Amino acid sequence: MSESGPERTPDGHFVVIDGRRWRATDPAIPEDRQAELRSILMAWRRDVRRTGGAPESRAGVQAAKVALGERGTPWWEQSDDDRRRRWEARVPRPGDVGADD
Repeated sequence: MSESGPERTPDGHFVVIDGRRWRATDPAIPEDRQAELRSILMAWRRDVRRTGGAPESRAGVQAAKVALGERGTPWWEQSDDDRRRRWEARVPRPGDVGADD
């Protein structure tokens, strides 16, 4: 990994880590929202370990990765409005599930 992050494929759609391609985070997401979504993702990953992979925890990881554009419809195939709606959607943290806003 370099100072500017992991290697990317020429089209920018994937990062390459240890020779394996992974879908890249949507580069249009504002940095503050990216940081928030990464924090939520890591909290869910810790919850997956803590719960032994409970379905709710795995669903939280999925929701965070979709919001980041790393899963679901590829961000490069979405309109700007669809991309914005995706990353602005509420993604709960562990313990928030079912809680009222």
